[in-house]
Amino acid sequence: MEQQTLFSDASVNMQPLASRIRPQNLQEFCGQEHLLGEGKMLRRMIESDNICSMIFWGPPGVGKTTLARIIAKSTKASFIDFSAVTSGIKEIKQVMEQAENSRAFGEKTILFVDEIHRFNKAQQDAFLPFVEKGSIILIGATTENPSFEVNGALLSRCKVFVLHALKTEDIIILLKNAIKNPAGFGNQNVNISDELIEIIAVFANGDARSALSTLEMAVLNGNVEGNQITVTKETIEQCTSKKSLLYDKNGEEHYNLISALHKSMRNSDPDAAVYWLARMLEAGEDPLYIARRVTRFAAEDVGLADPRALELSVAAYQACHFIGMPECSVHLTEAVVYLSLAPKSNALYVGYEKAKKDALTTIAEPVPLTIRNAPTSLMKELDYGKGYQYAHDFKDKLTNMQCLPDSLVNREYYHPTDEGLEARFKTRLNEIKEWKKSQK
Repeated sequence: MEQQTLFSDASVNMQPLASRIRPQNLQEFCGQEHLLGEGKMLRRMIESDNICSMIFWGPPGVGKTTLARIIAKSTKASFIDFSAVTSGIKEIKQVMEQAENSRAFGEKTILFVDEIHRFNKAQQDAFLPFVEKGSIILIGATTENPSFEVNGALLSRCKVFVLHALKTEDIIILLKNAIKNPAGFGNQNVNISDELIEIIAVFANGDARSALSTLEMAVLNGNVEGNQITVTKETIEQCTSKKSLLYDKNGEEHYNLISALHKSMRNSDPDAAVYWLARMLEAGEDPLYIARRVTRFAAEDVGLADPRALELSVAAYQACHFIGMPECSVHLTEAVVYLSLAPKSNALYVGYEKAKKDALTTIAEPVPLTIRNAPTSLMKELDYGKGYQYAHDFKDKLTNMQCLPDSLVNREYYHPTDEGLEARFKTRLNEIKEWKKSQK
């Protein structure tokens, strides 16, 4: 049973939309299928009433508090909502005393600590004896990596569950439910298109609370005509303080925009490239998707003309992974501008495509015996590796050994350009070819 505390809001009618329509059970909970899908560990723990102390780690608005409340109801435990922002040692001791009294009557107490990473070591240590003897089941919520923000002694007694940012489709479901739910806007005649709902969902960037707050603001500021409230695109733009740049991430516009970015970089136009980058990011595109495409571009369109292009692109991907939006926008901008200004060569792309065609259309000849490994005596008897020339044993570190199958001897795939550093690779390749000709 959920317990009203000093930290609770007594007036339901004054609660924000996100609180009014908070899911009450696992069936209403949206997202986190990796934890709550059929047969998943956390779901089994809840359904079997076998809850241990745990830490929920994830970004804001993904359901950490809601899930803790659902667990409390499912396990018929007393629920105490505790904030690390407003509470200290004194409050911890008061709550622990309350939990001890409940345990004496055979009642479980779930203590939910929001933003547990804000507690210092002494405050966190205050929970330890009560967690150890079972006075409380501690559920902590944090947006920070608990390995660094929760002290080791407490962390070792808790199971860490990682909650993911909600998918756009999950948030769309929540928003539509809010419009129909009597606790939300179900008793009002709200007219809002699916397109505008999706705009709100994309803008929320995986945060359900943010999405519901935006919807609430939009409805409260909608155009009232008779008994109908109409939410327009202009209303949404005012509520989000930004122009809506929605596009279907799985449809034509998605591919049009990534194509525009790719071709602007290929055309050495950094201004256009940065614009298309901004169009995608501000429309809610996954920065990791863009970083992957930028990394592909580095090899396909720059290649050995500037090998650092690939290093910078991979570094930008890692930065996006580490810190996410909006901070990683500058890392992607750095990579996009660098690639736009870099010398261009598609020699690696063209070379691979030629080799791929031969690999798919010619007879799959066996690997020449000379360059096969011979790890067993039988393979040596079959002449595996016979005649192999170890390049490091030769003065010029070069040999005239044949490495292509007989049908493809003298076939050339890589034709370096004169762009950037690739000019040096071209010179080196020509020197190698001349040497081999002289040794025939």
